[in-house]
Amino acid sequence: MIHTVPNGSVAARRPPLLWEQHCCLALEKSADVGELARYSRPGGSFVSVNVGHAPHGADDVTGLIVSRRERIAADDRLRLAASVDDIDAAGRAGEVAVAFDPEDSGPLEGELDRVRHFYDLGVRTMLPSYNTRNAAGGGCLDEVDEGLITYGRALVRELNAVGMVADGSHCGARTGLDLCETSQLPVVYSHSCMRAVWDHPRNITDEQVRECAATGGVVGITGVGIFLGPNDASVDALVRHIDHAVDLVGPEHVGVSTDYPFDEGDFNAMLEQSPELLPDCYTRWGPMDFMPPECLLTVEGVLLARGYPDDAVAAILGGNFCRVAEAVWR
Repeated sequence: MIHTVPNGSVAARRPPLLWEQHCCLALEKSADVGELARYSRPGGSFVSVNVGHAPHGADDVTGLIVSRRERIAADDRLRLAASVDDIDAAGRAGEVAVAFDPEDSGPLEGELDRVRHFYDLGVRTMLPSYNTRNAAGGGCLDEVDEGLITYGRALVRELNAVGMVADGSHCGARTGLDLCETSQLPVVYSHSCMRAVWDHPRNITDEQVRECAATGGVVGITGVGIFLGPNDASVDALVRHIDHAVDLVGPEHVGVSTDYPFDEGDFNAMLEQSPELLPDCYTRWGPMDFMPPECLLTVEGVLLARGYPDDAVAAILGGNFCRVAEAVWR
């Protein structure tokens, strides 16, 4: 069933915007930020870029962000986005707006005041845990997920207070549900697919989708082949997951977020050399396939061709994540 977005929603008011809630440059200072210009489109684009995960400390992430900020500021195709107004201005100027997201709370090193430090550097989204249990909560690859612990709940409250979006991707199901219960502001699954469509431990359940939507949040369907199907990173596979999420919670709670690694070749070479780094459900199909920016830019036309109304397409492409930013960012 195709749904429309309620009258007066952000998606109905805004021009088409592409909001890529998570992609990955190589986690090194020399990475070419100019690759982000591949997301450019007439309606404007916003991109959130990974700046670290479980192995990285506060100094590592700070240094990486400072380096990226300098490179972005020097590239006239890109603009640092501290606010939604910056995203609007970037769109009018034909630039790609950029912010940052660490995929784990580990870089805080247990110090909640670092949430403000990272926010001031341009981080707008943070995950409590990355695949396995840490000081905040459980991961999607844990055999048992006991949910958010005391520190994890305090982290969510600090994210709310500072204005940083809490993100359940890579968390275990119980931890993700606790995240939605604890947060007083919209929660996202920045880059996650539907377990009901493809049964993979990294994908999220229908219950998680519904509870995320109940916070006013958004699920960003990701373009990683092994999460969409048997290593199928096609637009058709992405839209199958979008269809399921829309049928569950309506188009006002669904977005897109590819998790595209610009160092794709190096990543797959590393896995070939060290397959033990990830479980069989990641490696059984050989080199992972990912959806590049150029394919993401075609999703609008595919959704329209399938009968999605203009307002629903605008919401899914970017209006919904923008609405969350307007509600959460300070």
